[in-house]
Amino acid sequence: MSRGRGVSPSVSPGVSIGNEHMSTGARARAQEHGRMNAQDPVRFVAKNMRVDLRLIAEMIAPGTRVLDIGSGDGSLIEHLFRTKGCDARGIEIDMAEVIGSVAYGLPVMHGDADTDLAHYPDGAFDYVVLSRTLQAVEQPRAVLRQMLRIGARAVVSFPNFGHWKLRLQLLTRGRMPMTPAWDRMWYETPNIHPCTIRDFFDLCSNEGYVVERWLAADDTGRRAPWRRFPRLANLFGEQGLFLLRRK
Repeated sequence: MSRGRGVSPSVSPGVSIGNEHMSTGARARAQEHGRMNAQDPVRFVAKNMRVDLRLIAEMIAPGTRVLDIGSGDGSLIEHLFRTKGCDARGIEIDMAEVIGSVAYGLPVMHGDADTDLAHYPDGAFDYVVLSRTLQAVEQPRAVLRQMLRIGARAVVSFPNFGHWKLRLQLLTRGRMPMTPAWDRMWYETPNIHPCTIRDFFDLCSNEGYVVERWLAADDTGRRAPWRRFPRLANLFGEQGLFLLRRK
């Protein structure tokens, strides 16, 4: 989910973008997307969906209502609709991603996780997903509270800042580490709240959330074999995925 401040003045929060709002260039792009979609209804999801999104999809029951926060190109939404029959929709701050998703017929709305979740009613969804975006929102704790207000369960994934490669770079170089998951310089990264798997466990405990399932994985999707040992998962897992509910 791209970071930015507020919502485009031309579109109200939580309003999907149709062709009437598109510029000539955007409309041409949408038409091209439509031709691609007609030729390949499955699109590129099966081959190119991010690994963490595949793991998240495994945590979601068929036929449920799902909100994907920071839905990007809509890969998870389409996958859940196509393979599990879910009523899935998204919210995304990057207008280009919104237009592209809507052009494919995906129900994605323009909005900001920090401000626009408050517009949703209590219990509107069975699952609310936040994938690799927690570290980029301004108020992570408040966003999680909103997620578990509007959804029965929350699914959260994030890159683990406690991974041993990051620790080693900090120890040996004394500089902010750079990895495939943390690939921007400190002065231009959107990741303003990096956290570790242990940090997230502590937050869940302090907020009274029940961790129903969790796993650590590397960037290729291989699960870390330390399901019962969070300290080892924190050291060797490149990303964490959690399924939460309130007590």
